Amino acid sequence: MKARVFAYYLPQFHPFPENDEWWGKGFTEWTNVARARKLFPGHDQPRIPTDLGFYDLRVPEVREEQARLAREAGIEAFCYYEYWFGNGRHLMNRPFEEVVASGKPDFPFCLCWANHSWYKKLWNPNDPGKDQLLIEQQYHGEDDYRAHFQALLPAFKDKRYVRVNGKLFYIIYKPLAFPDVANFIKLWRQLAKENGLGDFYFVGSDFNSDHRDEILALGFDATHNVDNLNIYHRSNFFVKALRTVGRKYLHIPMIYRYKDAMKYMLNDDCRRRDVIPVIVPNWDHTPRSGYKGLVMTNALPKYFKQLAKKALELIKDKPAEERIIIVKSWNEWAEGNYMEPDQRFGHGYIDALHEALEEFESETK
Repeated sequence: MKARVFAYYLPQFHPFPENDEWWGKGFTEWTNVARARKLFPGHDQPRIPTDLGFYDLRVPEVREEQARLAREAGIEAFCYYEYWFGNGRHLMNRPFEEVVASGKPDFPFCLCWANHSWYKKLWNPNDPGKDQLLIEQQYHGEDDYRAHFQALLPAFKDKRYVRVNGKLFYIIYKPLAFPDVANFIKLWRQLAKENGLGDFYFVGSDFNSDHRDEILALGFDATHNVDNLNIYHRSNFFVKALRTVGRKYLHIPMIYRYKDAMKYMLNDDCRRRDVIPVIVPNWDHTPRSGYKGLVMTNALPKYFKQLAKKALELIKDKPAEERIIIVKSWNEWAEGNYMEPDQRFGHGYIDALHEALEEFESETK
């Protein structure tokens, strides 16, 4: 029995004009990754990549090697984040557009519309200012939805685009933040038919498992569980108070053991056909957010393997096409949330997922 694993992919690692303007010429996520520092004893920072180095996603060889490593892990497809802010403004799209135009790497892909505003996080404890809005996510109605569809049409027509039950797999990251999402879904389904693409398999993120039915009622085919970052809200009062005081007055980030956080990442809802489990190999947001970040310590590959096996057990009774797991993420280095090789664990996360998938296939033959 096989499972389908899709991994979120951040296309940020290349310079582009808006980042030059906001952060300084040549800025990429590597700037944050390289300047990260330890914020408490035992803090595993900075994180240093090995096999791929501090890469630039404009280089085709880098994208080929990423695909090779993903295959090694047992990942079926990359789910590229795409950033459409409205009125035709599409940012950070060069690497994916080059993948589509070149036909390489020959590796399946799908898309997730990361429909949220961008902010400059001000985490200096000596600076009381609020985070600064850089670009606002906007929704401008039917003409803009059509323009968005047309911008992605070459990708939707590509033979590499992932389908589920014959439908194009597409995630909307913040479905409930999009007031007109039901009409958007209806229009895109219509446009898919008009362009000979069939239909969409729409997935909406559910950040605390409380909104699943509300999301599905808007026209989505499924939700995916991302409870993993709600560990703070599910902690008891004493733990919440202690961590809040530590962050506010001692400038210590929210710290949890990965082994403890694992308990919140998956639940029995993931057995449902319309709920897709999400697994996280590691997490440390401090390169982006400083002491306002959340850190999962001791995120060992062996624990990630355990988490993957739990997710596999939850999906085993689903139809083959819907036996899906999403990994968050393949390469979000500034969130300390990646599977690519690093100095500490090498290919550890890649090997962990590969082993979990092999054992699952062997046990379910």
